[in-house]
Amino acid sequence: VHSAKDMPAALPDGLEIGGVLPRENPLDAVVLPGGVGRTISTVEDLVARLGQSPSFGTGSVRRIAQLARLFPAARFTPIRGNLDTRLRKLDAGEYDALILAAAGLTRLGFASRVALALPASACVPAPGQGIVAMEIREGDGTLRRAIAPTDDAGARAALEAERALVAALGGGCQTPIGALASPLDAETLELVAVVVALDGSRAVHGHARG
Repeated sequence: VHSAKDMPAALPDGLEIGGVLPRENPLDAVVLPGGVGRTISTVEDLVARLGQSPSFGTGSVRRIAQLARLFPAARFTPIRGNLDTRLRKLDAGEYDALILAAAGLTRLGFASRVALALPASACVPAPGQGIVAMEIREGDGTLRRAIAPTDDAGARAALEAERALVAALGGGCQTPIGALASPLDAETLELVAVVVALDGSRAVHGHARG
């Protein structure tokens, strides 16, 4: 069982994705110091709140590349440790804000710390973010049938589309690629994607339905 955003675009030989759980909120979240929760409603409010040169705690090249376009003078510093440790560092004043996956905050009981879930128009999330996928032995029909009741068709279709994009672009976990597929109905997906220069100087956006 894996967080799908951390899975390689190509699975090791002999493994396949046997099931995908319903997707949690796929967006990136801004977390502010002092336990401040949902006090910001737009990206413009966030910029006004933090100013032009805030200190962000994040080591994600994808997040840094996109946020650098909103905050050209921001400082980005990697932050390590479990979620409790990261929140303590934030609340101690080591950062002005953290950028974390909203799904992880929700699953660990810290949804109230989300000040703003960044819309995909500002920061396209990582492919597979918010999805938990189950890997099984390739061709293991017995196991596939056993976990079939937990498989979410919409989340699976979204994950397949996002992983296909990464594979087509030759990207990996250290490539600033964002992708978010959303089911519009039982037969249609909408996919938004971005590839960003590491310094945020250029971004190429794509959008498709199919």
